[in-house]
Amino acid sequence: MATTTGEARAGTAQPASIQLPGIVLGVGLGGFVDGILLHQLLQWHHMLTSTNHDHIGVKYYNPKTVSGLEMNTVWDGIFHTVCWIAVLLGLAILYSRVTHNRRRVWTSRVLWGWVLVGWGLFNLVEGVLDHHILGIHHVYAGDGQVWWDIGFLVLGALLVAGGYLLQRSGQPFDPSAPTRREARRA
Repeated sequence: MATTTGEARAGTAQPASIQLPGIVLGVGLGGFVDGILLHQLLQWHHMLTSTNHDHIGVKYYNPKTVSGLEMNTVWDGIFHTVCWIAVLLGLAILYSRVTHNRRRVWTSRVLWGWVLVGWGLFNLVEGVLDHHILGIHHVYAGDGQVWWDIGFLVLGALLVAGGYLLQRSGQPFDPSAPTRREARRA
């Protein structure tokens, strides 16, 4: 009996993956770590602290003045809003894909591995774009700033590699399949 391509695909459908929601969560959470630790607690930089030496001509807002710090804080807030949206989006995607055995997902090496991959991807993209291409801020401006920026990229690469290895060491499962106990009750 011949089958159509759609029927063949339907018969071999893959279970919903937690890769995408894990990565999106990791991007948002990695951004929060960057923003909270480097922008707020350590105050090493804000979003626009290096625009006096940037590559695109953004107006400089000196973070050592009240008006400059206010503008940098606004841009830090926009950055945190994007991180918050990424976390909410990651949770929404995860919730839509995981219909059974949610506790198992939250304790899964697979999910946390993908979260680390997302955090590492955040570091790599943000580091290359903001630190190197645009030059709007650096991890720690001043003498040796290139080494701080490179270290940020190395950390990102290590997070991607470590997260990938962690998720590979986890037990694969179909997040939409009922557990054995749920299947027996049905």
